[in-house]
Amino acid sequence: MEHSLLDYYKAIENASQRMLEAARSEDWDQIVHLEGTCAVLIAQLRHKSRNLQLAPEERQEKARIMQRILRTDAEIRVLAEPWLSDLEQLMDAKQVH
Repeated sequence: MEHSLLDYYKAIENASQRMLEAARSEDWDQIVHLEGTCAVLIAQLRHKSRNLQLAPEERQEKARIMQRILRTDAEIRVLAEPWLSDLEQLMDAKQVH
């Protein structure tokens, strides 16, 4: 089955939403796994977009999807920030020893 470019954007949005759910439950391993999924989808999207273009109405939907992905990403970063801070403190403590 051939996927449209919009299908890739929707799949990335879905993975992004799953990352947010994982961040809310502090499942950092799942977030790393889903980041890998997103990386694969983005690579596939880049490859497909060399030969395909979105129709005008699809570009509008793409813009809406991208806005939702950015909002989701921002929320993930807020949730991850305490974890990142803890990691930095652990790394700093290891460097002292």
